[in-house]
Amino acid sequence: MKNQSLTNNIDWICIAIYIVLVLMGWLNIYSSSLSSMEGTAEKQFFFILFTIPLIFIVLYVDGKFYEKYASIIYGIGLLSLIGLFAFGKTIAGQRCWYGIGSFTIQPSEFAKAATALALAKYLSDSQINLKDVNRQIQALAIVFLPVMLILPQPDPGSALIYTIFLIVLYREGLPAWYLWTGFCAILLFVLTLILDPQYVILLALVAIVLIYFKSRLGDRNIVMSSILFALISGFVLSVNYVFTNVFKQHHRDRFNILLGKAVDMKGIGYNTNQSEIAIGSGGWIGKGFLEGTQTKGGFVPEQHTDYIFTTVGEEWGFLGSLLVVGLFVGLLLRIIYLAERQKTKFSRVYGYCVAAILFIHFFVNIAMVLGVFPTIGVPLPFFSYGGSGLWGFTILLFIFIKMDANKVNEW
Repeated sequence: MKNQSLTNNIDWICIAIYIVLVLMGWLNIYSSSLSSMEGTAEKQFFFILFTIPLIFIVLYVDGKFYEKYASIIYGIGLLSLIGLFAFGKTIAGQRCWYGIGSFTIQPSEFAKAATALALAKYLSDSQINLKDVNRQIQALAIVFLPVMLILPQPDPGSALIYTIFLIVLYREGLPAWYLWTGFCAILLFVLTLILDPQYVILLALVAIVLIYFKSRLGDRNIVMSSILFALISGFVLSVNYVFTNVFKQHHRDRFNILLGKAVDMKGIGYNTNQSEIAIGSGGWIGKGFLEGTQTKGGFVPEQHTDYIFTTVGEEWGFLGSLLVVGLFVGLLLRIIYLAERQKTKFSRVYGYCVAAILFIHFFVNIAMVLGVFPTIGVPLPFFSYGGSGLWGFTILLFIFIKMDANKVNEW
């Protein structure tokens, strides 16, 4: 009866979209790796086959298990990240993987689901009020502990993904000024890279003065306005130091190219330039499966991983790209719809976390390939080559599908 109930209540729409995305992803990996003859498509096919027992295990486990042991799962996730510093395998200057024979496992891909579970568990406590500063600190600690372990690897792309949990926290009551502070910090950082710091400080001063005089008389506070101006000035003046001394050279190059301060079509900007050429050459309907000249010629490095969407653009064209985007949007909307229908706060919050993680991956990857975001190594879910990414996203999604199927048993 339990298995029958699961079959009847499982959301087949999510599963159908998942299957279509995975199969489309494999077709594009096959096409992009055809000229290299490295067995990439064969390995990805094995990874896909392994998701089948993985899905059955996730769906077989009782839904309450994930809530009951969320903290333990999170702790295991953190330990797996800590272990990289001693036992991790370094590839391309990043110590992000455990080597298991000829295969590698990237624990940060699985830690996303663990963090989502821990955050959902914490926020589902009826005593939690995110208006309380202590609660805010505790919730933010759950999110940023993995970030602090991932950044030194160094893996800024994976670390960036975890910041999307702030949107979930905002949905659950985190004050909006956290988001505004983050947005303004990013804006000031970029402006300082484009303009001289004194001009950015002047613009900030003008904005603060305007806000001050447009505020109601009782809300005006010259001391707080002065402190805010001092903090902004200090931040702006520190940008160049951070950019020069903290960022690595390839990060600086990518920002400079993105902001138009440097042109390097043969060096650090080569990937983005070639991806734009490949996507643009696809036209409306594409060149056809296995007919992409840029793809066949291997002009786009790492095309089977971070730049897999260039194969979609070249061989499937604008309409094929629109189909892929539509499938992702459909999956995200479906997850949000299901999250709203959950009977427990734990399941609802976890559903939002799943949607948020998939969205930030989807958005950043495509923006990166189109040249409107720096190249930071964020894979496209279910499309990019790699077992860890595919299994991590599969576990993340199917835990929620299990929770949704189990909601008939919730009170």
